[in-house]
Amino acid sequence: MSPRVDAFNTTAVLQGTQPMPPGSFLNCLPLAEWSAFVQAWGPDARTYTQGEQLPLGPHDGHVYIMLGGCVVQERFPLGAVRNAPRVARFRGVGELLGEAKLLHPASAVTTVCLSTTWVMPCPVQRVTALLRRRHLAQTALLQSLEARFRSDELIYCTAYRPPVHRVGTLLLHLAATAGTTDPGEPGPVTIMGPRQKDIADALLMGTSTVEKAVRELRGHGVIHSKYRQLVVTDATRLQRILASGPNPPAPAPPA
Repeated sequence: MSPRVDAFNTTAVLQGTQPMPPGSFLNCLPLAEWSAFVQAWGPDARTYTQGEQLPLGPHDGHVYIMLGGCVVQERFPLGAVRNAPRVARFRGVGELLGEAKLLHPASAVTTVCLSTTWVMPCPVQRVTALLRRRHLAQTALLQSLEARFRSDELIYCTAYRPPVHRVGTLLLHLAATAGTTDPGEPGPVTIMGPRQKDIADALLMGTSTVEKAVRELRGHGVIHSKYRQLVVTDATRLQRILASGPNPPAPAPPA
C-alpha cells in the first residue's frame, strides 16, 4: 500500500511524479502517454465538492480521470423498481471513470463525490481517437480495467467471509486508493468521505453489521473513526488480522 502524502499536489500529479495506486490507469500509463493527456486536457481539470455528482449522465460527452479524492459509483441493474437493489463501488485516485462511454456514448452511471474530488474531463471522441493512435495508452486502460475487475472480486464478492474481514479488506483498499498521510505522522492513513452506511451498501451488509465490524477493528487498534473519516492506524497489523482466518484474535483488553 502506497498512499499519497497529498492527493492534490497539482504539480507532481500533472508531471507524472506522484505515485499512483497499483493497477490504476495512471499507474499503468507510461509517462509519455500521460503527458499527451495533460497537454490536451490538463487545463480543464476541475474539482467537485462532497456530495456533488460527476456529470456522467447519458448526455455528457466526457470520461473522467480521477486525480484526487474518492467517489462511489451506483448502478441499478433492475431499473427504476421500488426498493430495487443497487450495486455500489468505490473508486479512487488514478482511475478512469465512465469508460463504457468509449463503446456506448449514451452509457451512464451515477457517480457521487464522497470528498472533495479532482478530475480531468476528457472528451469521449478525442480520447477514442487518441487510444487508436497510442497503443500503449490503450494497453494501460485494458490493464487497469482487468486489475479493477480482480480487485472488485476480492473486495465485493466475498459474502462467505466474516464481516470483519470484508470491512477490513475494503478499508485497506480505500487506504491505498483514496487515502492520504500527514508528512509529520506518516504511519496513519486517512480516508475522507465514506460513511459506514456507504460501506454497508457497497458490501450488501446491514449498517449495524458494519458498525460492529468497525468496533472490532477499533478494538484491535488498527483503525479509528470520526464523522465521514476513517483512519487506518496500523495497516500491517490489519493485514495480519485479515490473513488469520475466519476467527481473528480477540482485541487486546484495555490497559
